[in-house]
Amino acid sequence: MSCVDTKYKGEKLNRETEEKLTSSGRRDFFKKTASVSAVAATSIMVPSTVLADDENIMHHVKWGTTLGDECNKNPYGVPSLYEHNVVRRTSALMSSAGDMHAAISMTPLHALTGIIVPNGLHFTRTHNGVAHVDPTKWRLMLHGLVEKPIVLTLEQLKRYPSESRILVLECPSNSAAEWKGPQFGTLQFVKGMMACSEWTGVRLKTILDELGLKPEAKWMLAEGGDGSEMSRTLPIEKVLDDVMIVYAQNGEALRPEQGYPVRLMAPGWEANLCVKWLKRLEFGDKPWYAKEETSKYTALTASGKAIQHFYAVEVNSIITSPCPEVPWTDLEKGDLVEIEGLAWSGHGTIEGVDISFDGGKNWVEANLKGLVLPKAWTRFSYMYKYEGKPLLLQSRSYDDSKNVQPTVNQEKAVVGVEGVYHRNAICTWAVSDMGEVSNVQIRS
Repeated sequence: MSCVDTKYKGEKLNRETEEKLTSSGRRDFFKKTASVSAVAATSIMVPSTVLADDENIMHHVKWGTTLGDECNKNPYGVPSLYEHNVVRRTSALMSSAGDMHAAISMTPLHALTGIIVPNGLHFTRTHNGVAHVDPTKWRLMLHGLVEKPIVLTLEQLKRYPSESRILVLECPSNSAAEWKGPQFGTLQFVKGMMACSEWTGVRLKTILDELGLKPEAKWMLAEGGDGSEMSRTLPIEKVLDDVMIVYAQNGEALRPEQGYPVRLMAPGWEANLCVKWLKRLEFGDKPWYAKEETSKYTALTASGKAIQHFYAVEVNSIITSPCPEVPWTDLEKGDLVEIEGLAWSGHGTIEGVDISFDGGKNWVEANLKGLVLPKAWTRFSYMYKYEGKPLLLQSRSYDDSKNVQPTVNQEKAVVGVEGVYHRNAICTWAVSDMGEVSNVQIRS
């Protein structure tokens, strides 16, 4: 995609009080040409007073006076019974005409902390249902324009040197239902087609160095072993850069819904390219133009023409607290509260995130917290003094490749309103004077 090259002229943000916000100019759609200075905002939360007659303090509780479960009751382990609502969720709107074999389930972003998503909460996408592959019968064939074609068993694959990377995985249709206007009333359904995990496997280049790639090899076809034999084509430059064949997620074997026993991982690129239940890699001199890259997974422009080879996850962000599932209805005027969110980019590393309280008219800079890694989630935070006033809350991220998250109108000027893939426009939460949070769209 491309857009008119407008320059962002940043002004130093200097607050004399926590309430005063100065105006900043608007960044361009893709290029950041001036930096925004950090806003000094450090606040300490005052602990609330606990009533002396609180029965939870004054009286023995059941769990403190009885035997708990035996240590081997749940050999694998299960979440607390009180976390039963923290689950992946789906909708018939995210399926093929209601067929849940070709559907998607979404990560409960509002309930997560840190940047690692537990395996049981990682979003899922299937095109023909979840395949259950016998690892003893699984085979991976590498052939085509290589000097030494080979067929690997799982044991043979694991003999190669392994590596682990923390990477975001995002479906290119994340926010697909929002392209014309707000459709869903929860964060989970608005942005839940993504997750971040530690992936372990073998750098594909390591194997190809042994097999010998022929000079005319320019493309690679990755084919899945499920009923749909889902296939995608990747350029050889990406393959030799950082593509991995992975067999573990967050320290354990891949789960069936994540492609057990083996899937492809293309760091920073759309999840559809990370073919699950991987069975075949063929190397050739031209793209294969498989079904999933002709009928789907192309990026429409405003003119209606499609960009066929469009892969990278765009710079993006979302505020996770507050959100419709985590409102501010329990706050009182004067309370200090932490605004939190997630930012990510398939082009590199998140460099900064700005927050607006008035729908993009004024911006302040948030703090990046925890690990800041390339092509992974980055958490951001901002301490805010709640005033009980209506807000139009937004976040805007930018990365070290000078990509800047666009407004809705900036995005529409480039990709129109009909395409469902790679939608990364700024999202807006409307916070009422009572602290309720709803999904709205500001067209600016």
